[in-house]
Amino acid sequence: MNCTSCSSSNFKRFGKDRKGNQRYRCLDCGVTFLEPKDKPLGSMYLAEEKAVMCLKLLLEGCSVRSIERITGVHRDTVLDLLIHVGGKCERLLEEKIKNVPVKDVQADEIWGFIQMKEKTKKRQDLNDETIGDCYTFIAIDRDTKLILAWHLGRRTASDTHAFIEKLYLATGTHFQLTTDGFGGYPDAVSHSLGTRVDYAQLVKMYAQNPEGERRYSPAECIGAKKIPVIGNPDPERINTSHIERQNLTLRMSTRRLTRLTNAFSKKWSNMKAALALHFAFYNFCRLHSTIRCTPAMEAGLTKTVWSLKDLLHA
Repeated sequence: MNCTSCSSSNFKRFGKDRKGNQRYRCLDCGVTFLEPKDKPLGSMYLAEEKAVMCLKLLLEGCSVRSIERITGVHRDTVLDLLIHVGGKCERLLEEKIKNVPVKDVQADEIWGFIQMKEKTKKRQDLNDETIGDCYTFIAIDRDTKLILAWHLGRRTASDTHAFIEKLYLATGTHFQLTTDGFGGYPDAVSHSLGTRVDYAQLVKMYAQNPEGERRYSPAECIGAKKIPVIGNPDPERINTSHIERQNLTLRMSTRRLTRLTNAFSKKWSNMKAALALHFAFYNFCRLHSTIRCTPAMEAGLTKTVWSLKDLLHA
């Protein structure tokens, strides 16, 4: 700590203010200053307890307006809080999850949309890339359940390359990778991971919908084909069940990805912040029933279960 005026480290204690905060007086310039405090909410005036309550409700799948009714915090403040904390969570994940030793990784992409679906966007002849269909690419470690990398984008080759590059930075050992049959993966995996992986695709085959079936009913899966792509993947470990279960957790916990409702995101930045918050909470705070600890603890990144306050101050 240095003087706020002359940056000198030559100071002494000088009593406390009315709120009980320690004061200091610089012996060089005579300026009195307070000990700097950590401000996890930046310039926001929202009380930390209120902020934690809002984040808990967001993580439990509550809508922004329902949080406003429950907590009394204005919806614009809730969204500002989401953007601020989401950005911190995104940086935290990038800093903490690097060179993680893994053996078996599964990757998939989950569909959503911003403001309107792609067919509506095309009908209105809009060229804005921040609205329409979006896909969240996710990679999970099968053993520790740790979310290694994620990327919000479109189902294109460029976004697939960006996602696999994030997976390259997150992992530090040779491992086996399994994805679905999306055609953008082979080139991206070969370019970014190369010989570091034994890579295979699990291509699922679906039957046609029976006559009279409702429009939104899922098609019946009648089989799956295992296709080795790079290296020598173990056929017994070519599986995407764990990442698909994670997709369900994401849809149940993130209101913006709930199907067939009006709870979709209206802005790309809001969706990205909500995803970052979910993945940080999932990795560091949420106890996983299978491993009976958090994924970060199982992976050796932390030794304790983090609270939301810990996440906020991290």
